[in-house]
Amino acid sequence: MNTEKPRRRVLVVEDNLDTVHTLVALLRADGHEVQYAVNGYVALALGPKFLPEVVILDLGLPGLNGFEVCKRLRRYRGFRDTRFIAVSGYCSDADRTRSRSVGCEAHLPKPADPNEILAIVAAAAPRS
Repeated sequence: MNTEKPRRRVLVVEDNLDTVHTLVALLRADGHEVQYAVNGYVALALGPKFLPEVVILDLGLPGLNGFEVCKRLRRYRGFRDTRFIAVSGYCSDADRTRSRSVGCEAHLPKPADPNEILAIVAAAAPRS
């Protein structure tokens, strides 16, 4: 029986540096390989090179918002099975519907429960 925790590649896309550092520390402490982008343009440049299994995505990014980042990354073949998780202060029903329409599987309010984030990451399918 394998009791080893799954290790996933996770891309954190967040413009608040305190939140970035907290999420990166949480995920790395749980054994995951983590990269981060502080805006949508960096996410678009880094994502296809890193090929994460999970993207934790703030929706209220300056410039290129998280909705557009998700929509654009989903166009890459390597992101077909990637789990996109919106973690945002944008939590109206319309925001949740819009995040689902661009490809987010879950939509967590800020501040998100760390245990919920870790559970979602652990449940992601490994990249083959």
